[in-house]
Amino acid sequence: MTDSLNVLGKPLKSCSTDPMTGFFRNGCCETGPSDRGRHIVCAVMTDDFLEYSKAQGNDLSTPMPHFNFPGLNAGDQWCLCMERWREAHKAGKAPKVVLAATHQIALERVQLSVLEEFAIDGDNA
Repeated sequence: MTDSLNVLGKPLKSCSTDPMTGFFRNGCCETGPSDRGRHIVCAVMTDDFLEYSKAQGNDLSTPMPHFNFPGLNAGDQWCLCMERWREAHKAGKAPKVVLAATHQIALERVQLSVLEEFAIDGDNA
């Protein structure tokens, strides 16, 4: 793993390796200078969110083999762009999040209390 921390101030945990996620496709919601979208929120996909994202121009459900992207289904965990999660939250379509696998940089754009409302894991993660 890495030295990155999650929103709970603990070592960042893996979000998903099936499907393989993360900007660096290492399973973690890590970020770096080349990650302009800040793929740092480990989210659990829902049909509602996938439909919302597609309507916003980011189709996450259609496979794109040329990008080695399998397409996502409800229940899959995926490192989302911070701003996409915030947009979905404002629209009432935000998916649940895995706090232990969400990068601490997310706290620059959203309060921990908001993320905790959508958490599928607790503060002991």
